[in-house]
Amino acid sequence: MAHLLIVEARFYDHLNDMLLAGARAAIEAAGHSHETVTVPGALEVPGAIALASDTDRYDAFVALGVVIRGETYHFEIVSNESARGIMALTMDGLAIGNGILTTENEAQAIVRADPAQLDKGGGAALAALAMLDLRRQFA
Repeated sequence: MAHLLIVEARFYDHLNDMLLAGARAAIEAAGHSHETVTVPGALEVPGAIALASDTDRYDAFVALGVVIRGETYHFEIVSNESARGIMALTMDGLAIGNGILTTENEAQAIVRADPAQLDKGGGAALAALAMLDLRRQFA
């Protein structure tokens, strides 16, 4: 049994609730346990995963959040840098499923976050578990 940490950037409560529901359901259906920690925004997700990875309490990580395009360049910075930070940690050997949504509008985010639709939270949890299996295969 694996123990996962879900790191959520809680900026849009209603969207994050859906992502969390999907991630938790996928982890539990696979027979694993989880904890959740909340950070202010998507830029803080990689840092929180890095800090948690130093504790050796978690086997894998699920990154969740929603970034919706606004009127400024901030969307690109947050989207690109959060993804870059997560990818860097993955390249360092951490098993991470990236469920940070980057969408043009709220309607797109709802479709992706809703467990009854695209279930990207559940998909991120399954990706983390798949990467954990792969890491164990190569150990």
